[in-house]
Amino acid sequence: MIEIDGAFWRITEPGFEMVIPRWEEHAPETADEVDATITLPDGTRRYATFMTLGVVSGIMDRWRDTRELLNGRYFWCSDLIIIREPGFGSMVDAVRDMIASGEIDNACGVLPPEEEDTD
Repeated sequence: MIEIDGAFWRITEPGFEMVIPRWEEHAPETADEVDATITLPDGTRRYATFMTLGVVSGIMDRWRDTRELLNGRYFWCSDLIIIREPGFGSMVDAVRDMIASGEIDNACGVLPPEEEDTD
């Protein structure tokens, strides 16, 4: 289930919850790059950046002009998950598969536990 939670999209699945900042130009069906926090049932939090190949290519083309990273000859981003098709559905499918295969442990960095309010 996808819902708006203030400045975030919150996607709730049986095996995880994913929180994505609501960027003005991105809709759930067409988002081609997002940063996400993935929370597993045991409370473990992981971080991922999702991008389509088109986004990566566009960044590399821009870097060619700005002369960054050897004129755009390479690209790197920590915790990057490249998806073929845009949209939250593609991202959710990837997270489901990474959890099922255990690859989420290698693909997505661990975040510290979320601080609880002590008030």
